[in-house]
Amino acid sequence: MQSKKNIILIIIVVLALTGVCVFSLVNRKNNTPLVKEGFYFDTYISITVYSPKYEKELNECMKMCERYEKLFSRTIEGSDIYNINYSNGEYVDVDPETYYLISKAIEYCEETDGAADITIAPLMDIWGFSNKDSEYVRTLPDDATLSIATSHVDYKSVILDKPNKVKLDDKYSAIDLGFIAKGYIADKLKEYLVSQGVESAIISLGGNINVIGLKPDGSEYNIGIKDPDNTSAIISSVSVNDKSVVTSGTYERYVTIDDRKYHHILDTHTGYPVDNNIKSVTIISDSSLDGDALSTICLILGEENSKEILKKHGASATFY
Repeated sequence: MQSKKNIILIIIVVLALTGVCVFSLVNRKNNTPLVKEGFYFDTYISITVYSPKYEKELNECMKMCERYEKLFSRTIEGSDIYNINYSNGEYVDVDPETYYLISKAIEYCEETDGAADITIAPLMDIWGFSNKDSEYVRTLPDDATLSIATSHVDYKSVILDKPNKVKLDDKYSAIDLGFIAKGYIADKLKEYLVSQGVESAIISLGGNINVIGLKPDGSEYNIGIKDPDNTSAIISSVSVNDKSVVTSGTYERYVTIDDRKYHHILDTHTGYPVDNNIKSVTIISDSSLDGDALSTICLILGEENSKEILKKHGASATFY
């Protein structure tokens, strides 16, 4: 029989309607990481807490992720966003958090004069980015089709009415919160864990990293940044404590048409992918919501045109 001092590895797989959770506990008796993993928001996520006593709290974090996915996803029937998109111009009663997140997204749309737009969904659908297979080969959309779709991309068609009512003035428009939702969720997960006494943790929602405090040894977290030309390699890294690090890249989601890749960061005026020679942007900020929005916005605007908005939000950016 192995000694009790040996590493104990427990893996519990929980299958749920909207995601898969995997729980790993390594060397429970020592101050080693407690990790919870899952699949939500179309990406693999993980939360690492540097103490074995927070099993209950990590389970609660996964419940939070499931709840937020059912609120913010535009593809899950019955979600707040789904209901708004299919309401035919009628007001929809939404959760207060959905109302808040839409209002914050609209603020960024206004700041960028529509360069970032939460009603981008009609364009996303034409390009097929909602298809699960990123390599799915399609026909290049024609200019007329894109022109029709862009005519329905206008954040001003989103009408907010208190308390917690939302509608779309344009029944052919549709909301997609993809540029901001994971940042909001990462902030809420961090807020919850801190309220439960967690002092050291890493929240990873795909390209959204949110860290709590310092590592147990007192050093900063070292976050690697993927090489956009070779995503299996790290091009650089940043050292942070109690900060958010969010990266958006043209390599994340794309479709392949006639052997050419078309990424998902779209120009709301032309309907085509943004083409400014920037392949990825990494934002360091206090708020992951800000970091999530800014990473997309800066990729759209370019380095020079992003300086003012970065300064306004007290964030820093690295462009590749």
